[in-house]
Amino acid sequence: MTMYLTGDAAADELLESDDLALLLGMLLDQQVTMESAFAGPAKIRDRVGGLKADVLADFEPDALVEVFKQSPAVHRFPGSMAARVQSVCAAVRDDWGGDASAIWTQGNPDGAEVLKRLKKLPGFGEQKAKIFLALLGKRRGLDAPGWREASAPYGDEGSLMSVADITSPETLARVRESKKAAKAAAKAAKEK
Repeated sequence: MTMYLTGDAAADELLESDDLALLLGMLLDQQVTMESAFAGPAKIRDRVGGLKADVLADFEPDALVEVFKQSPAVHRFPGSMAARVQSVCAAVRDDWGGDASAIWTQGNPDGAEVLKRLKKLPGFGEQKAKIFLALLGKRRGLDAPGWREASAPYGDEGSLMSVADITSPETLARVRESKKAAKAAAKAAKEK
């Protein structure tokens, strides 16, 4: 179940061991490289002295933006992404007792319910929620009934479509090739 998302062993270990880190990495995964996005939680942790939902939710907003701006930056859009991190952390604190894993474990939800819960989080639309659900199933051992169906096509056995499928430099390259081919096909279909 090893994570191979950042190219940095310590940052990947954090993703593997800390549910909030993994959730925030997925949140940050937009308009930056996957490696940069998923390394973000380690940068935040190192700069604020921990990674707790209540602490980040209550962090002074301008100070958190400064944390995001420090070099190397947490994200290329420090203001909006710092605010989004705070919103997600507030939801984890207020709705899930400060425990990110409760989103996918509390009450033994099935895959459809986990997807529904994820989509309620700030910054998690349908696709991001499905990819994260597939990541939980494929890399974190989530065994909620129907998780593959709820996360389809990302949860499909043998797919190479998203971060959920990356376990090595080789699978990273194959996922990137798959994404590139899908974009080219979409572009070609538009031009017809």
